[in-house]
Order: sequence, then structure tokens, then C-alpha cells
Amino acid sequence: MSRIGKAPITLPAGVSVTINDQIVKVKGPKGELQRSIHPDLKLEIDNGTLTVTRPTDSKEHRSMHGLFRALINNMVVGVSQGFVKKMELVGVGFRATSTGQILELSLGYSHQIHFQMPPEVKVEAVTERKSNPIITLECIDKQLLGQVCAKIRSFRKPEPYKGKGIRFVGEVIRRKDGKKAKA
Repeated sequence: MSRIGKAPITLPAGVSVTINDQIVKVKGPKGELQRSIHPDLKLEIDNGTLTVTRPTDSKEHRSMHGLFRALINNMVVGVSQGFVKKMELVGVGFRATSTGQILELSLGYSHQIHFQMPPEVKVEAVTERKSNPIITLECIDKQLLGQVCAKIRSFRKPEPYKGKGIRFVGEVIRRKDGKKAKA
């Protein structure tokens, strides 16, 4: 059996799960999420724990078992605690400001980039003296948060020679030597 799939999901206080026709709705203090699951998988709620079971050991059922357990667990964590990602802009003159749901980036291009955030994602840009600008993103949906982070990162990916670009806080970029290493 899948080690991830057979692990039970503990439901924190204040989180409720409802299952109707293969649609799972998770409601908590931070909001509500819903997702449709594979029709063959069964969900059972018992004493504050939720377990996902599969009918057979076929390859399709095994692959879906751990996947949907992880997706439901991310929904439970999202509505109870939420997810936070921090990104930093590394480069001379790189700036970020947020006005409502619009993130304005100055990344060394001839123009500024205005990025409209989805309504579910909260954005905050902080710039302190002598440090890189930090963009903080908060959301209850882990998948949506990852997509937004990937889109922001695509505006200026970290390059391996000088390390300039948009990266996650604490991320290590593998650096390359330039022309001087050839000798």
C-alpha cells in the first residue's frame, strides 16, 4: 500500500469536511475549499480523522490513492493554517511594490511589470534599506499559490553567473564560473 495514501488525515478543531457525490468540501477558520476526487476512491471520517481507501491494487488506483490523500491534506492545512511563500528580488535596482491586488515589479527591463493577483492570494512587498526587496504571498490553496509564484519567478529567473533574478527566500542557486575559469 502507498505509505502516503494509508496515512490518516487528522482534522484540527474548527475544520469540517463534507463529502457529496465525489466532491470534497473542507471548511475552516481561514476559508472553504472544494475538489472532486476519483470516483473509485472512498473517504471515511471517524473520530476526527479522515482516511482514503482504494478498492484494488491496480496501477491506476495506487497512483490516485496517495495523490488524492495529499491533495485533501493540503486542503485541510490550507483552511486551518494557510500557506505562505516569500520571494526575494536579487539585483541592482530591482524593486517591488504592492497596491491592493496589483504587484508592480521593476526588474531591469525598459518597462515596469504590473501583475494582477488572483483574489484568493494576499500579496505584500517590503523593501528595507541595504537588503533585497521581499514579496510575501499568502493563500489557502497550495496549488494556486505555487502557480502564482512560478509566474512571478518567470519574469526574471535567477541566472547562474551573477545570481540575479527572483528567487525564494533561502533558495540556493548553483553558480557557474565565467570566462575566467577556462584558463
